[in-house]
Amino acid sequence: MNNQAVEVLLVEDSPSDEELTLLALKKYKLTNKIFVVRDGAEALDYIFADGKYSGRDANQYPRVILLDLKLPKVDGLEVLRRIKADPKTKQIPVVVLTSSDQESDVVESYKLGVNSYIVKPVDFKQFTESIREIGMYWLLLNEPRAQK
Repeated sequence: MNNQAVEVLLVEDSPSDEELTLLALKKYKLTNKIFVVRDGAEALDYIFADGKYSGRDANQYPRVILLDLKLPKVDGLEVLRRIKADPKTKQIPVVVLTSSDQESDVVESYKLGVNSYIVKPVDFKQFTESIREIGMYWLLLNEPRAQK
């Protein structure tokens, strides 16, 4: 496993949403350091350097996690719960990027400590603009926490 620092961890099970997100980040030249996982269990393994990611430097955290809620194996709310419950990872910015506009998902995400909740726009132009704005803020404007 490459120990190069990842700027964006994309947790997305939809191949089309993954492709659109990657295209938008590349189109606006926001980052080349993107890593994609496709279910909640894999996300947790990556974040906590467990399972097939046990060789990854556990002290290298992404600058931001883009997290879908509707994931196989372990849902996004549980992934968020685990990230924010651990003192080592609770400061990683997590942006929920999901198709769910259910009030209960929004409320629970903020209770668990999400940094931002964004409902994926259906329109392609709006979607790419949303990704541009997320990238501009979290990768260029936001001051990341210091790595230990």
